[in-house]
Amino acid sequence: MVDVLWGSKESLKFITNVGLITSYGPDGHNIMACEWTHHISYSPGLIAVCIHKNDATASNIKETKEFGVNLASIEQSKMSSISGSSTGKKTDKIAVLKELGFEFYKAKKIKPLMIKNSPLNVECKLYKEIELGDHIIFVGEAVEATSNPIEALAYHDGKYWKMSTPLEKPSQEELDNINSVVEKYKK
Repeated sequence: MVDVLWGSKESLKFITNVGLITSYGPDGHNIMACEWTHHISYSPGLIAVCIHKNDATASNIKETKEFGVNLASIEQSKMSSISGSSTGKKTDKIAVLKELGFEFYKAKKIKPLMIKNSPLNVECKLYKEIELGDHIIFVGEAVEATSNPIEALAYHDGKYWKMSTPLEKPSQEELDNINSVVEKYKK
């Protein structure tokens, strides 16, 4: 068995979005940066977030059974850095962010605040909790979702990235060729 530790050269090879997870509970209103934020089912709409067992966000979700998923925009890299650099058990990160000019709004169906100007905001009710290794996977069922025409922030190699240059998919001719090879090897 080999550990793939946070910040190691191996862990930095992944390319992820940056989820800003909002919660409310024993530790008050809180926000954390979560690079392990994944859409895992279309119907029902399920989103998984992987959170360290000792985080304030984990305590809040366990207590209230709800959380907000807000994807960070390219304009919110500072918000992400602040949200991920301290614990909500010792710092009121929402107050810090508000003082720095970031805006929140009241959610429609959950108590946690949501973040203005995010590419995606999803209000979630806890669907399932799975403890794996040093993290807990909280699976939330979407009860409200809003998308905005704003570019999402990416994280790779310990840096934030703007992903606005798409690469071309294979041409139809290339896809037809690939499909003919696949047909030859069907079982």
